[in-house]
Amino acid sequence: MNALDQIRHAFDQRGHEGYGEGVSLLDHAIQCAAFAERDGASPALVAAAFLHDIGHLLHALPDNVAESGVDTEHESVGSAWLSQHFATDVTEPVRLHVAAKRYLCTAQPGYFDALSDASKLSLKLQGGPMTGAQAKDFEAQAFFADAVRLRRWDEEGKIVGFQGPGAAHFDAVVAACLHER
Repeated sequence: MNALDQIRHAFDQRGHEGYGEGVSLLDHAIQCAAFAERDGASPALVAAAFLHDIGHLLHALPDNVAESGVDTEHESVGSAWLSQHFATDVTEPVRLHVAAKRYLCTAQPGYFDALSDASKLSLKLQGGPMTGAQAKDFEAQAFFADAVRLRRWDEEGKIVGFQGPGAAHFDAVVAACLHER
């Protein structure tokens, strides 16, 4: 099975699951990628937006595990798997999207207050808002800007009843970003 088939299979098997928000993981992926397209993101960043939560599909933990105080580290699980098939312009925004939430809670007044309850819970498990020094270090990351853009789509992509393209719409952009090792 090639990487695109593995991605489709993961979404077929677990994409219907929730992750503490009002939409499924598949609906969330579609929305994030659709918003990335809307905003003129590069193909790699559209692919990253679609795939940013794939770590949730790859681990064997239940979808409500955060309520038990467990951080799934889905960003690390996902970026590690993706790095076998994609370049860093896809994998690094995925790896950094949790850090981007922590960063925005420090750098942008009101960002924390706008987070959903589920996102606030996961933030606590992920280390809470960054310190000033951590935020400065994060700003120096090569994919800082892309990670912040992805994080904004991540927060936006929780619309119940969203009318947009199907998952197959993103097959071409994901396939174009693949490199098989």
